[in-house]
Amino acid sequence: MATKKKLRSDNTYIISQDTTDNPKLGAKVLSDGRESLFLDYYLGYQKIYNEKLGREVTRKDRKREHLSLYLWQAPRTPIERQQNKDTLELAKKIRFEKGQELLEMTEGYRLKSNRKVNFLDYFRTYIDNYTKKDIRMIQIAFGRFVDFLNETPEYNKYKDMIRPDQITKDMILSFSEYLQSRSVGEGARSLYARFKKVIKHAVEHGVMRINPCSGISIKVDDSQLRKEILSQEEIQLLVSTKRENENPNIRRAFIFCLYCGLRFCDVKELTFADVDYSNKLLRFEQNKTKGHSTKSGVVIPLNDSLLKLIGMPANSNSKDDLIFPLPSYEMCLKSLKRWVKRAGINKNISWHCARHSFAVNILNNGANIKTVSSLLGHSSLQMTEKYMHAIDKLKQDAINSLPELDI
Repeated sequence: MATKKKLRSDNTYIISQDTTDNPKLGAKVLSDGRESLFLDYYLGYQKIYNEKLGREVTRKDRKREHLSLYLWQAPRTPIERQQNKDTLELAKKIRFEKGQELLEMTEGYRLKSNRKVNFLDYFRTYIDNYTKKDIRMIQIAFGRFVDFLNETPEYNKYKDMIRPDQITKDMILSFSEYLQSRSVGEGARSLYARFKKVIKHAVEHGVMRINPCSGISIKVDDSQLRKEILSQEEIQLLVSTKRENENPNIRRAFIFCLYCGLRFCDVKELTFADVDYSNKLLRFEQNKTKGHSTKSGVVIPLNDSLLKLIGMPANSNSKDDLIFPLPSYEMCLKSLKRWVKRAGINKNISWHCARHSFAVNILNNGANIKTVSSLLGHSSLQMTEKYMHAIDKLKQDAINSLPELDI
């Protein structure tokens, strides 16, 4: 069952998570403690005559099919939970097959059978239809999988065509190791999470029988900070370094992130409406946790320098304008790396390093961990503690930089 039920006025909720599903699988909550499963079909539009209006009107043509399958609304025993799992699995298979029949009836074709599907094509189609903001990570995950097939002798024969049933647990284990060889720590885990998302989608839509990723994970020591940190001296060096034809918005946005700890996905969407000029505050919802955490809202105090960096809206009608109109992440990253190199800073700096640098520098200046956690919008102190380990390392490096005593 859906982990979070959004009941509608008729006591029903939709189980299908994919907006492209047609029909959609749903359930009606009954008074006897059960839920009756159904399929909702969208059949386009039809014209009907409206007597009150005295003319034809267009409305959506929908149909509901009850499956005579039932779930326990609140399963209490292992048997009831297993019954729910089996029933829901059967309903999803029926939904997929009915969707195929609808395609054949309306469009004259069916999707290729599982044995003939090229998973690489399926992955590309998934990307083409993907609308969420982490699409860039989905694209990178696809690229990594293609690279893995090309560079691994054992699996090179699949570099152009691989059926879903040819993706085995052994292959996924090798792929997870490959990811860790290409990306450090959180990067590998994040890419693997996106890859698993596509695999799960394939399983739920009948393209794969079993999930080859089950039981295989990439573990990362979350207490360790693996990104490069810009010291306050390096930040000042960066601020004082200018170059011809630089994009001023990229420069302003990165400096703002260094002093406020914002992610790229958040700073690029800031508008003047997010700024409370009279109280010198910035209020915004974090894209990463919006709708998933009660702590997605962040409030950051602003000083005069940051307000100057933000500027003022052109007029009263410009409050919804972007503060930092930025190009794509790739262009921003290229510009940032050229800027860092010109400043003579020999570090591999990405945009996210600004967030880490902000946290480490204010902790180093005496801010307490709860304050830092609030400014970063973390849902728990555990997420912020990794910066304390970075502070300890900086202190150790400072001591180690002293000349040895000749005693």
